Amino acid sequence: MKIADRGGALAVLVASVLAAAVGTGCAATQDRATSALEPSGAEAGRTPIRVARLAGSAGHPAALDALRADFERRNPGYALDWRPDLRQYHAGARSVVAFVQTGSTPASVLRADGGILTCEPELTVGDVVLLRPGESLDAKRGLGAVLFEVPQPFAEGLPTFVRPDWDESITDTPGGCAEETGAYRRILLTWLPAIGPYVYRALNCHRVRITDSFAHYHPVIGGFDEFYLVQMVQPGAVLYTSEATTRILDPTSVTAEEARDLMQVHELAVGDLVYLPRGTIHRGVGGVLAQVITVPGFRPGAEIGVDHHLRAINERLKLQGDAALPYRAASSEGAVVK
Repeated sequence: MKIADRGGALAVLVASVLAAAVGTGCAATQDRATSALEPSGAEAGRTPIRVARLAGSAGHPAALDALRADFERRNPGYALDWRPDLRQYHAGARSVVAFVQTGSTPASVLRADGGILTCEPELTVGDVVLLRPGESLDAKRGLGAVLFEVPQPFAEGLPTFVRPDWDESITDTPGGCAEETGAYRRILLTWLPAIGPYVYRALNCHRVRITDSFAHYHPVIGGFDEFYLVQMVQPGAVLYTSEATTRILDPTSVTAEEARDLMQVHELAVGDLVYLPRGTIHRGVGGVLAQVITVPGFRPGAEIGVDHHLRAINERLKLQGDAALPYRAASSEGAVVK
């Protein structure tokens, strides 16, 4: 296992199909997620994991530019931007989802009809602002914000300010990458009405404290791209990733030499924006508070666990200590799909 550089090609991927019926409370039609993966090799048009460090006055513009270019190429109709000192912002022809990453300030939104919505108490880290076309955000003091232009309009019932720590209708919902009792996991924009109050399928997000996630990926066909926007982090917290998904899905063929490079370790810091394209295996460990953002929304059945494969590789090759592939024991007894 090696410490990752901030890039690298996305190796993957073959076809296998997993169908998951959407649970009760959703639309009448069933959304089915498959685990069909792209072919491996240069011809597959592989997209790397990207990490842009937004902290600091200058940040890392080249890394952010590369991340944005990959994301927008893979997701037509979307656009991504980072504003380190946002005071005023006007939404043009498309709706905008703004994630507050730094700062705290009184703020208001001027609606297209001339009405004014004021954020009470003041806007702060972890809050999300939904701007409809023609609306303007006015912040008294500068905020750092990650902005997504999205292709679908917001429903009338969605609030302008979505606030995980102030909205009484948003409560902790253990699951996904934070299953423990009492986990801080707050669903802000969801795919299913049964999971949270605010349904929007072009982009989903939840603010979550990750201590020991299961290792998983989201399929290229029927899955979604994912971002981790890191807002707090404990010393030693890391994100394990792998772009060798097809190899891990075939554990009987992996060699001991190959196993050394199957997993990478990303040491996380506040202000990291991590881009995980569909098909990338990932697992957070050690205490990370992040906005987890998915594009499009978080389709049920598109979270495919691989801890049982990682365990099988270790056991077959008798890998121990530092040579062993990291996996979550509680998720390693068999296939896990969420």
